[in-house]
Amino acid sequence: MEIIQKLGEYMQYDFVQKALIVGVLIALCSSLLGVTLVLKRFSFIGDGLSHVAFGAMAVAGIAGLTNEMILVIPITVIAAIVLLATGKNAKIKGDASLAMLSVASLGIGYLLLNVFSSSGNVSGDVCTTLFGSTSILTLSDFDVKLCIAMSVIVILIFIFLYNRIFAVTFDETFTSATGIKASAYNLIIAVITAIIIVLAMNLVGSLLISALVIFPALSAMRVFKSFRKVVICSAAVSVVCSLTGILVSIIASTPVGSTIVAIDIAVFAIFALIGRKG
Repeated sequence: MEIIQKLGEYMQYDFVQKALIVGVLIALCSSLLGVTLVLKRFSFIGDGLSHVAFGAMAVAGIAGLTNEMILVIPITVIAAIVLLATGKNAKIKGDASLAMLSVASLGIGYLLLNVFSSSGNVSGDVCTTLFGSTSILTLSDFDVKLCIAMSVIVILIFIFLYNRIFAVTFDETFTSATGIKASAYNLIIAVITAIIIVLAMNLVGSLLISALVIFPALSAMRVFKSFRKVVICSAAVSVVCSLTGILVSIIASTPVGSTIVAIDIAVFAIFALIGRKG
């Protein structure tokens, strides 16, 4: 009863309401694309793009931009497009180019933050960016509106292009043979992924973003085999885990991102046991 009463008190605060709205939307969008990324073995892209976003955020902070998203989103989207467009023709292939971009962005971003720091607590700023910390509880009205707008776009794209995304996910060669431009849909997936990565940085931080994308999808795959059922279950698991993680972190004063990931891991273990018994 004390916990319920405490939650009721916290729910009256504006910052908690914003955190829950953004958390649900980010979790939903991440889970929708998570299934496709896991099946296409693109889940590693989340890590690479999150590090690019970290580097862009460092540059935006040094430049003194009032809203970092203005710079971070375009740079991360461009990185996603470059990785996909040059992946087949580049001299440095696939995972190697992604690894180089990831490490370079992370290293240079941290270097710039230390050399041109405008804050007296560089370690604290970096920790918040990498692991989320309490940044989800300090969202501005602009952040919430941006997240809502981007989430609506992502959800609409997924709904209207569901059949094409399904086809590209399972058999890209056959899809191309039928006249559908698989590369164009891969590009759409990459761009949407980049946007989700940037939005999710406030929730779980750049180092934990992949967990938000991967764990709900893998949990659903332990129990269901149909693509549609896996997507629906993944969305439900992701939203519930994010909501629970945010509420637990508020009550227990734990880091939001780490708490959500811990709950995702526990749910995955439960689904794995259910899958074995089934």
